[in-house]
Amino acid sequence: MNEQSLSNEPSFDADEILEGIEHWVKVESPTTHVEGVNRMMQLAEQEMATLGAIPERCTAGEGYGDVLLARVDGETSGPGILVLGHLDTVHGVGTLDGPLPYRREGDKIYAPGIYDMKGGMYAACYALRQLLRAGRKPHLPVTFMFVPNEEVGSPTTRRLIEEQAKLHHYVLVPEPAKQGKLVTGRFAFARFWIKVTGRPAHAGATLARGRSAIREMSEQVLAIEAMSEPDKNITLSVGVIEGGTFVNVVPIECRAQVLAVMPTQDAFDRVCAQMMALQPINADVTVEVEAGPVRPLFEPNNKVLDLYDKAERIARDIGFIPGHGSFGGGSDGNFTGALGIATLDGLGLCGDGAHTHDEHVLYSSLVPRARLLAGLLETLEEPAGQS
Repeated sequence: MNEQSLSNEPSFDADEILEGIEHWVKVESPTTHVEGVNRMMQLAEQEMATLGAIPERCTAGEGYGDVLLARVDGETSGPGILVLGHLDTVHGVGTLDGPLPYRREGDKIYAPGIYDMKGGMYAACYALRQLLRAGRKPHLPVTFMFVPNEEVGSPTTRRLIEEQAKLHHYVLVPEPAKQGKLVTGRFAFARFWIKVTGRPAHAGATLARGRSAIREMSEQVLAIEAMSEPDKNITLSVGVIEGGTFVNVVPIECRAQVLAVMPTQDAFDRVCAQMMALQPINADVTVEVEAGPVRPLFEPNNKVLDLYDKAERIARDIGFIPGHGSFGGGSDGNFTGALGIATLDGLGLCGDGAHTHDEHVLYSSLVPRARLLAGLLETLEEPAGQS
């Protein structure tokens, strides 16, 4: 590791950051693998303890791992900074030994969850550690919140996230950067569960008597995805389908999950109404739609843009200009941004391939991003009129 300078300036070492990230990404933690998620929470808890924080774990509900909270004192007391992120991934157990092994190829480092978002959360922990090692402290208190089920919409943790956010002036979200940019707004997301019920029959002897739930669902999928308006950033996609029992039985039931993404409240309201009003396409079948978790629209306000301006000034001193914008791809920042709290998202590492077997981060982004996070943690102050 680099030696601390006489000026008490924090040092940042890319290999040291990568060593910590490697340790984290080699613990596989898909959302539904409670043991793996809780192993990640244990690693994060150990990291927080080295910073002098007092970690607190609480249950997120049956079927999910724990939530971890850890607070580090600042130079002042009262509301401070919430660093918000998740340690669950979409990659199943066995991905490391299969299609996405940990490896480095030039500037790219590949691993499950390294981009979304273990790399960013580890970089945030490292940033605070380096400040403290240098004998410097954040001006405001800092609370880290590690969430176990963001990848399924944070269905049981939204309330906890919102409660914590309301106790803070700022929310920093080390989700992946978007083409290197910070995120000052996010589109709304809605999930839907669809159940189609048909009529069973012997598929060989009495096929005509049956009404296939799978056939109906197939036509519904085409109709649902045809609602998309890509030129307006409105997309609907069916990501999970389950149905049928035996190949020689006309399937009586089929279920599907739909993800809808909308960039405006008007579009959100319209698409949700269309989804809830779905009707059967074929005769003698039923279609039921249940609304699932929602990520509300996060639109930038003056507080968000002021926070971005602070980040840009820090980044310029480091040697880059991040830029910003509103994007699809939901995060827990949707919840805090929708509350009107100053939220800056996309503070994680640069890379690409989230949710794919090409997921990777850029080695060259490790130090600049950690330095940006450290700069924000150290210098953010009470908003004017709230000291």
